[in-house]
Amino acid sequence: QFFRQFALTISVSTVISTVNSLTLSPALAALLLRPRHGHRDLLTRLFDLLLGWLFRSFDFGMRLSTRGYLFGVGKLLRVPALVLLVYAGLLLLTYWGFIRLPTGFIPTQDKGYLVASVQLPDSSSAERTRSVITKLEEIARYTPGVKNVNSVAGNSFLLSAYGSNFGSMFIILDGFDKRREPSLGVDAIMKRIKDRCAAEIPEATINIFPPPAVSGLGRAGGFKIMVEDRGDVGLSTLQSQTDNLVSKGNANSELSGLFTVYKANSPQFFVDVDRDACLQQGVSLGELFGTMQAYMGSRYVNDFNRFGRTWQVIVQAEGQFRNEVDDVKRLMVRNRHGGMVPLGSLCDVRLVTSPLVLTRYNMYPAAAINGNVAAGISTGQGIDLMESIARKELPDSMATEWTEITFLERLSSQTGLLVFWLSVVFVFLVLAALYESWALPLAVILVVPLCILCSIAGVSYTKSDINIFTQIGFVVLIGLACKNAILIVEFAKLRRESGDDAREATLAACKLRLRPILMTSSAFILGVVPHAMAQGAGAEMRRALGT
Repeated sequence: QFFRQFALTISVSTVISTVNSLTLSPALAALLLRPRHGHRDLLTRLFDLLLGWLFRSFDFGMRLSTRGYLFGVGKLLRVPALVLLVYAGLLLLTYWGFIRLPTGFIPTQDKGYLVASVQLPDSSSAERTRSVITKLEEIARYTPGVKNVNSVAGNSFLLSAYGSNFGSMFIILDGFDKRREPSLGVDAIMKRIKDRCAAEIPEATINIFPPPAVSGLGRAGGFKIMVEDRGDVGLSTLQSQTDNLVSKGNANSELSGLFTVYKANSPQFFVDVDRDACLQQGVSLGELFGTMQAYMGSRYVNDFNRFGRTWQVIVQAEGQFRNEVDDVKRLMVRNRHGGMVPLGSLCDVRLVTSPLVLTRYNMYPAAAINGNVAAGISTGQGIDLMESIARKELPDSMATEWTEITFLERLSSQTGLLVFWLSVVFVFLVLAALYESWALPLAVILVVPLCILCSIAGVSYTKSDINIFTQIGFVVLIGLACKNAILIVEFAKLRRESGDDAREATLAACKLRLRPILMTSSAFILGVVPHAMAQGAGAEMRRALGT
C-alpha cells in the first residue's frame, strides 16, 4: 500500500513536470533570453553589476571542473579493465553494506500521545489500582510536554484484559508547535515518565508505549509475540516458560519493557454447586445461577418508558452485602415450592488458582508478550534477537509466533527488495525496446548500484535502518540515476551514428550533458533536504525517505 500510494504521487508529479517543461519553461526561457533595449538595457546592466560576478565565477568554476572531468574520463577510457575491476569491487561493497545495515518496517512515530499499561500483583483490589493510577496521573500531568491524561482502572487497553489489578492511561502530549525542543520529543517524555514511575511507584508494573505506527495494527507500538503450548504441557509450564522468556529478554540491553499479563495461578473463588442437593430441595440451576449473577454481579430485568426515553432496569446487591465470601452462602434462592433456600446448603465456595486471561492463538493455548526495542536498535534486529532467545530457551513442545504489526513486518520483509529488482528489470526492458539494443541499456543500468551505495552510506551515517521509506527512496533513485545516465548515453549514441568513434562520442556526450545532469541532481537534492531535516507530524517517515 505504501509503494502504491507513492507511485501515484510520483506519477502525478511527472505529469505536472511534463506539462511544465513543454509550456511554462520554454516561454520563460524566451522571456529571459530575448534582446533588451532602452530602459530594459539599463536594468540588465544594473543586474549584471550586482550579480554578474557571481555568475561569472560560477561559469569559470563550471568550465574548470568540466575540463577536469573530461580529463579524468579520457584517462579511464584507456584502462576499461581496471575501471570494471573497481566497479566490481564497489558492487561487492554495496552488497556488504546492504546486508550489514539493520532492517526495519515502519518508523515509530510521534502521534501526540502515549499509552500506559498498569499492572499490580494478582487480585489486587480496585482501590489499590486507583491509588496507583492517581500517582501516575500526577507524574504524567506535571511532566513537561504533557497536555492532559485520561485513565481507567479495571481494564488493560493494551492487553484487552479485565481485572481489578489492571489499569490503562492515555497520555496526551502538547501540540508539535510547542514541542520543538529535542527534550520534548516523545522518546524523551516517555523516558522521564518511566524513570519517575520506577522510583516512585514500585508497587506496580508500569509500561509506557507509543501508539502503533499504523492505526489498527495493534494497540500500541513495539512488538507482540505469542508463546504457544503446542505439546499440551499445561498452563503452569506455559507461565514458567513465558516468564523465563520475559526475564531473558529484559536482561538483554537491545530489548526493553518486556512484560506479560499471563498468570496461570491467579487466586479466584470457585463456587462448587451440589447438583444432588439442588434436586432434593427443588431448586433449578437456572434460578441458582441467576441469583448469584444478580447479587454478586448484575442482572438485566426489563425496560420501562419514562420522560420520552426507554430505561433499563438492572439489579445488583449493595457493595457492603457482597464483600465477603460468606455473603454468597447467605443469599436465598426460591425453590419450585415457593420456599427460600440458602445457597450455603446448595454449594461450597473455595479458593482456587487459574488463569485470569486465557488466550488461544491458532488454536493453541498461548501467552502474549509485549515489548519494545532499545533506542538505536531497529525492529528487524529486535525480531531476530527475540527469535534467537526463544529458540534457545523454549522446549520443543512450545513455539512462538509474531502477531499484529510485527507479523506484517515478517510477512513483507522481502517486498522492498522484490520491488527494487522489478524496477531495475522494468527500466532495462523499456530502454532495450527504445534503443533496440541490449548493450546501451546495460550502460544505463550499471550506474544504479553505485547510486544505492551512496544512499546506504547516508543511512549508515545517520544510524538509521532499511525500512519501507528507505526502500521507496531506493526506487526513486533508480529513476534519477537512469535519467542522468540516459542523458549521456543517448547523446553518445547519436554522435556514434553520425560517424564519431566511441571515445570521441563519449567525451562529447560527457562535456555537453554534465551541466544539465548537475542542475537536475542539485534541484532534486535541494528538494529532499527539507525531508531529511523534517520536524513535526510524520517527521520520522519524511526523514527516512529524505535521507
